[in-house]
Amino acid sequence: MDAATAPFLVREDDLSSPQTQDLLRLHLAGMRDSSPEGHCFALDLSGLKAPGVTVWSAWRGPSIAGIGALKDLGDRTGEIKSMRTHPDHLRQGVGAAILDQIIAEAKGRGLTRLSLETGSGEAFEAALAMYRRRGFRSGGAFSDYVASDFNQFMHLDL
Repeated sequence: MDAATAPFLVREDDLSSPQTQDLLRLHLAGMRDSSPEGHCFALDLSGLKAPGVTVWSAWRGPSIAGIGALKDLGDRTGEIKSMRTHPDHLRQGVGAAILDQIIAEAKGRGLTRLSLETGSGEAFEAALAMYRRRGFRSGGAFSDYVASDFNQFMHLDL
C-alpha cells in the first residue's frame, strides 16, 4: 500500500501542530472568500480552543489530511464546525472519516441532534452532498444563527 492509499488516522487534535494551524488558516481564508460580508461564521483558533469544542484531524502518515470539530450547544445538541479537507487529499474520504468520528462521538456523549450552518454555491456542494449521504436534512436556523439567502442549515437526529 502506498502513501496515497494508506488509511487515515483520525485523532483528537489540540491545535498545537503547525500543520493543523496552517490548514485552519486555509479554511478561514476559503470561508471568507466564499461567503458574503457578514456571513462567515467559521471559528478561528481561539474559537476552536473554547470549552465545549472538540477538534479532530485526519492524518495520512506525517501529512494532515483534514480537520473537523464538534461544538456542544448544551440541551443535548451539537454543532459541526470547521470541516476542511487539505487540497492534497480531496475526494479521498477524509471528510467522511472525520464526520463519522464526530457522529460517533456525539452519540457516545448522549447528544440527540447534530446541526450545521453552511453556505450556498459551488464551493459548498461537495460538503453538502457528503452531509446528505450521512443522513443530514435541510431545516431551520438553530442556536444564534439567522437565516439568509446565503446560509443554510442541516440537521441529523441521532
